[in-house]
Amino acid sequence: MNVLERVPVREQDAKERATNFKEVCLGYNMEEAIAEAQRCIGCKNAQCVKGCPVAINIPGFIDEVKKGDIAAAYQVISEASALPAVCGRVCPQESQCEGKCLRGIKGDPVSIGKLERFVADYAREHDIKPEVHTEKKGKKVAVIGSGPAGLTCAGDLAKAGYDATIFEALHEAGGVLIYGIPEFRLPKEDVVEKEIQNVKELGVKIETNVVVGKSVTIDELMEKEGFEAVFIGSGAGLPKFMGIPGENLNGVFSANEYLTRSNLMKAFREENPTPIMRGRKVAVVGGGNVAMDAARTALRLGAETHIVYRRSEEELPARVEEVHHAKEEGIIFNLLTNPVEILADENGCVRGIRCVKMELGEPDESGRRRPVVKKGSEFEIELDTVIMALGTSPNPLISSTTEGLEVNKWKCIIADEANGKTTKEGVYAGGDAVTGAATVILAMGAGKAAAKGIDEYLSAR
Repeated sequence: MNVLERVPVREQDAKERATNFKEVCLGYNMEEAIAEAQRCIGCKNAQCVKGCPVAINIPGFIDEVKKGDIAAAYQVISEASALPAVCGRVCPQESQCEGKCLRGIKGDPVSIGKLERFVADYAREHDIKPEVHTEKKGKKVAVIGSGPAGLTCAGDLAKAGYDATIFEALHEAGGVLIYGIPEFRLPKEDVVEKEIQNVKELGVKIETNVVVGKSVTIDELMEKEGFEAVFIGSGAGLPKFMGIPGENLNGVFSANEYLTRSNLMKAFREENPTPIMRGRKVAVVGGGNVAMDAARTALRLGAETHIVYRRSEEELPARVEEVHHAKEEGIIFNLLTNPVEILADENGCVRGIRCVKMELGEPDESGRRRPVVKKGSEFEIELDTVIMALGTSPNPLISSTTEGLEVNKWKCIIADEANGKTTKEGVYAGGDAVTGAATVILAMGAGKAAAKGIDEYLSAR
């Protein structure tokens, strides 16, 4: 075995997977996992842990994998993370834990994410549960939103002895894990639902179909229902558009709506009653993970699918792995290209987009080179569907119905990064509701920090 090279992970064949919604990555088996774990040099001052937003004891769990004690490895991970099977699949490990791995200086970093996934899947298949030893504190905390931030915060609060109740606006728990990430990246029944069940088994209660700000307000939760603290992890579900002509045509969707129809409502199954646009030729505008998810979903629904992005491939914000998978499956990348108008046919439906070619100038505030329009470069692409994947912002419903809760100019809730504390006493917030759209693991880190902040607040009362 060459210790400088990671053990390759098995994947579904690209041509085959482009026609189905089964999971792309097949993960490690026991032999492969132990072999990959052997590559870890067990650093004393582990930089990988510093790169993990929830501070998993990575050398500790990998050491247990080396011994073949996967149950012990799972307990090590569970001390820090409530969603290891999710994180092992969707975290950007290359820029976090694996990006700090010392083994990666002269070779491939250890496949920490794939090992975490293996451990979590093994635990699920062998009915291994997190060990919890908690004395109840007799205090109630409300958690708004059942996405990664809310699940993590509620799970940590339950472990600390609090009576945590999650209020979810939709009919199914999971937040972005359920409605935003496709089945082929994150299986719902086998992975998400099982991890949510583990959180419930910690003692967390989940109430669905409760729209906080409409069904009940935060003040009512605290003053009438006896919750002594509230965590807001309501995410960022309000889609952004470009503001170009034609965005109101039939055949234009936000990625949020398109993916929700497919993922939560199972519209990719022809027998399901929820409709979804099965375009012949689709353009997804944007270059992030959500854009890749929407494009790969459209491809599986039978469309020739294009990514239209105004910068070059080097500036694509999507994970390298997602871009690689998209290319393998046949997604066409129209880079350095920006739409200026969506074109209509005689029936008010999309017939194409008018675009301009771009070139990269000086870096902007994000550090990426600013795209500049090339003069005289207009051209058209014939299409019948356009999906806008330009990011999302928080829904203002909660902030507009909660006196004393301040937001910034982007309508994100103002909260202390270290402990989630907002401008309203007893109310904490974290995840996309605070930062705008970000990653699952960053939302989990914020939920974890807020749980600690809430514990300190309630312990002092």
